[in-house]
Amino acid sequence: MPLYNEAGGLPATYVALSFADWRQRLDWPAVALANTDPVEDLAPHVGRLRLIVLDFPKFSDGRAYSQARLLRGRLGYRGELRATGGVLQDQVAFMLRCGFDSFESDQKGFGEALARARTLFSIVYQPTEDGRAPASLLRLKRRNVMASKR
Repeated sequence: MPLYNEAGGLPATYVALSFADWRQRLDWPAVALANTDPVEDLAPHVGRLRLIVLDFPKFSDGRAYSQARLLRGRLGYRGELRATGGVLQDQVAFMLRCGFDSFESDQKGFGEALARARTLFSIVYQPTEDGRAPASLLRLKRRNVMASKR
């Protein structure tokens, strides 16, 4: 299955062990989690993991979004975060916002969809791990600027 990353090239790749196998080899740099695996168990190890693969068993199952948010936001994971399984082109912008930066997909045109996904929405409403300011914060900043000019 082809690999894509946000920068447009091929991501560095590691063999990701299943969570059960990885627990036997905690020094291994890559782990693949099912959406039922406990992300919090990775907390002491996120600083040395290079790749975490999160599975979407079907496109309508969004638990891997929550796992990604926990990994990036609460646990501070900065390595490669890959989405695999039911990864659809129209969900890529949301996956990027949650912190995914590489994808496995055999869909035709997926690379082009990934390139467009970053600019698909000019305004966002929820804070996520991509660092973009939500609309509510932008409005507040605008009000403060207007108030300071009076």
